[in-house]
Amino acid sequence: MQYRKLGKLDKQVSILGFGAMRLPVEKNGSVDENEAIRMIRYALDNGINYLDTAYMYHDGASEVVVGKALSDGYRDKVMLATKSPLWSVHTPDDFDRFLSEQLERLKTDRIDFYLFHGIDRRSWEKMKELNLFEKAEKARQKGLISHIGFSFHDDCETFKKVIDGYDKWEFCQIQYNYMDTEKQAGTEGFEYAASKGIGIVIMEPLLGGRLSNPPEEIRSLLDGRRKEWSISDWSASDWALQWIWNRKEVSVVLSGMSTMEQLKENIRSVGFAKAQSFGANDLALIAEVRAKFNDRTAIPCTRCGYCMDCPNGVNIPRNFEIYNDAVIFNDAKGARFGYEKFFNSAERADKCTQCLVCEDKCPQKIPISSWMPKVHASLGEGKPF
Repeated sequence: MQYRKLGKLDKQVSILGFGAMRLPVEKNGSVDENEAIRMIRYALDNGINYLDTAYMYHDGASEVVVGKALSDGYRDKVMLATKSPLWSVHTPDDFDRFLSEQLERLKTDRIDFYLFHGIDRRSWEKMKELNLFEKAEKARQKGLISHIGFSFHDDCETFKKVIDGYDKWEFCQIQYNYMDTEKQAGTEGFEYAASKGIGIVIMEPLLGGRLSNPPEEIRSLLDGRRKEWSISDWSASDWALQWIWNRKEVSVVLSGMSTMEQLKENIRSVGFAKAQSFGANDLALIAEVRAKFNDRTAIPCTRCGYCMDCPNGVNIPRNFEIYNDAVIFNDAKGARFGYEKFFNSAERADKCTQCLVCEDKCPQKIPISSWMPKVHASLGEGKPF
């Protein structure tokens, strides 16, 4: 295992972290506790020392299983991270109530890294209104948590506001991979946080597994170049992970591993990791792969935002982004799950009234009003793309 410093903190964290959002499950969808515990303990026995979960993962079962896995002395082997469920925090006292419940679930008296979960522009305003920073600081003073951070899902402008809006952030968790360099915080936000000395934890390095199983034309490209450069045993997953570990600012890359095989493969990949090891040819290959993926785009939306604000509240760029992801990565199931579970229903494509206001503003001349019913039919109703 390899370790890196977490921002300004005097902490050495494993560059591979165990993400407990995708634990192994039984046929009925419940967590396979015995296998999950076996995997977590294998990870810790093999040098992983950063374990990330959250209140809502596996409908609350993730924290419970993690708590069981950390018995028998394993708690002392790991730095434990979990998250405050902001969407359910409506009063300052809710923060304390959820934290107390999480400590009980996790069977611990402290949480090493406590995050505000999934900050976006709306929850950021709520945090300020409720002054949840003070709540977190008091919990730290009591020894219930050790370090304060946040995970993030919004645009780069909002990310910078969050970074600059509180001067005691110690670390952040962002979605980052070679396909998301301009989405959410993106490379610009990544570098901005690093410039402030804030520790960087990466989530979705494989984009929910999509980068592990690319279309054949992209797999062939990676395999061919690997042989050409005599790089042994690099899979599509290895390329994606190594691209991130190449950045010296990255401290931890979280992977949601569902099988022991995935865990062992990722631990093996750590052995290749080295900051600033990618040469011009390596970077050119990833740029070519990215371009191949993007060539599969169905709707030519550049997310410029000129179409916004929609009179009916539809988030036009986000609808197109989810639809395109389904097509680009051949992942209809994942896109539909995100559309239904994580996308604000008031912003979905079915709220479009075909008023055509947006089409007058679109520099790409996309027939937005024609696309919206198709987007919802595919993502919301399960019809073919």
